[in-house]
Amino acid sequence: MPYEPWQPGMRLTAGRLRSISPTWSDWVPVWTTSTGVNTPSFGNAAVIARFAQSALTVYWRMEITFGATTNFGGGGASDNWRFSLPVNAAATSLIAGYGEISDSSAGLGSRMGVRSRLTTATTMEIEMAAGRIDSAAAAGVGLIDAASPWAWASGDTIRVFGEYEAAA
Repeated sequence: MPYEPWQPGMRLTAGRLRSISPTWSDWVPVWTTSTGVNTPSFGNAAVIARFAQSALTVYWRMEITFGATTNFGGGGASDNWRFSLPVNAAATSLIAGYGEISDSSAGLGSRMGVRSRLTTATTMEIEMAAGRIDSAAAAGVGLIDAASPWAWASGDTIRVFGEYEAAA
């Protein structure tokens, strides 16, 4: 049963309770780019993506560990990565969550804080929001892509979580 705002005279039913009680489910994000060119693919990456919806609030988390057969797209700094949302958003948003990215070849110090942005009602992009924790300079700034903030490789990770308002 989809969410419906409470109205006078409505009865409390099991279906109504399910519609407002978050239940976590898997979702498979679609990985594209802002231009639609040089489309990446997960290959054998480990992708864990889960979401729960309570009324019009969507809670989500996504963890990706890239594999040896992952294709990063090669679009460069002008072709930002996009990931599909589990539920359409009510609007775009500059902040819909936080997380970290990590370059496995550089050790634990290469981790970097990121935030997710809803750039369309159906997709998010991930923006570098802080420097590396080892204080080393990051290559590039802004939204991540095949070339920023480093040359992505097997073992590198993206871990993000957040919440946003679903479309009514």
